[in-house]
Amino acid sequence: MGIIKPTNKSVESFKGLHLYHTGFSNCAMRVRIALEEKELEWSSHLVDILKGENLTKVYMGINPNAVVPTLVNDGVVVIDSADIIDYLDKQFSPGSLRPVSAEDEQVMYDWMYLARNNHLSIKTYMYGNVDFLQNMKKTSEEMDEYRKNQSFDSALLEFHERFNSNEGFTKTELDKATAVIDNCFKHMDERLKDNDWLAGDGFSLADIAWIPQLVILKVAKYPFENYPNLEKWKNAIIQRPSFKQGVLAWLPEMAN
Repeated sequence: MGIIKPTNKSVESFKGLHLYHTGFSNCAMRVRIALEEKELEWSSHLVDILKGENLTKVYMGINPNAVVPTLVNDGVVVIDSADIIDYLDKQFSPGSLRPVSAEDEQVMYDWMYLARNNHLSIKTYMYGNVDFLQNMKKTSEEMDEYRKNQSFDSALLEFHERFNSNEGFTKTELDKATAVIDNCFKHMDERLKDNDWLAGDGFSLADIAWIPQLVILKVAKYPFENYPNLEKWKNAIIQRPSFKQGVLAWLPEMAN
């Protein structure tokens, strides 16, 4: 999705890097990690999604999907976390976060897009297994407004229709989401059996795209013990300063 033209024109006058984000958001974690890896200065704009601040006309005028994160760089608005971290790495050359070879770079993109394409399965798993996320149900008035303004992502709209319905997610839907996640981590565990990183020989955007999933799914008690090769990979990443500043600094309870 990448760069968009906002209807809220106020952000077009912003100078420097600005990030609209939430502490407990895997997509926002990706961008914060990338910003820290690139050693970039940025201004924080916290969005309280539990209070519905993402559903306001002001915010939806910046990101019509009503989700975080949103990056604004000198007035240029970029949405979708995979596109944002790719944009940051291309826009700011020091500290490249991509493999050298074109073949390994394609592997990196494959992992990034796998994370993006399966994000609704992870959201379904989380919303179906974490009690406090039930507080994010929208009122009928909020859903009416959301339907009227959400014109970019039909799959995301369908997700919220199901979540906010009286029935919620069915067991079949939750089982399907779980199977998708299981398959992703099985694939990842196989890759990490003989490799330190997901793409090429170094830490890249592929690793940034996936490490936040472990953070949030841990809260849902996902059985990571089934994937032993993830442990070494995870432990290497959580020791990086970018993880401490991009994740733990915004979620101090996770450091315990």
